[in-house]
Amino acid sequence: MIAGWLGEPEVAQWWGDAEKEIAEIREHIDSVSVEPLIVELYGKPIAYLQSYDPHLEDDHPYADQPFGTLGIDLSIGLPDLIGIGHGSAILRQFVEELFEEGVPRVIIDPDPANLRAIRAYEKAGFRTMDRRHSVYGDVVLMAIDSGDEEEGQ
Repeated sequence: MIAGWLGEPEVAQWWGDAEKEIAEIREHIDSVSVEPLIVELYGKPIAYLQSYDPHLEDDHPYADQPFGTLGIDLSIGLPDLIGIGHGSAILRQFVEELFEEGVPRVIIDPDPANLRAIRAYEKAGFRTMDRRHSVYGDVVLMAIDSGDEEEGQ
């Protein structure tokens, strides 16, 4: 299922080689630093979501973030569901759950050319922190802190 999603043009342009990505997702299943999840809408799988702790990997480019920060990645796999608000809604709900668990900050790192994703992340409450170049390529590092939603951000 995820391999099929990674082959969709709207997803493939932002992910790497599908076979390599699937192999990494398989490794994440037993990982202590990454939590892979499938998002469902009315019982139907629609997206891949993962959270990760940048402090548990050697030389992670986001290890400079405050202790307890989690990074997340989201890909909506069904083309008909892209661009209609599901991404922002999924992220708002997931981030709220992470904050309830005590996570102080959540980060996400879209490609600067992925304007649709950046707008969705902004709608979910993320703000741009900086632009970085790392092993993940050129990214816009975005964050939301646990107090942001109370401050009206």
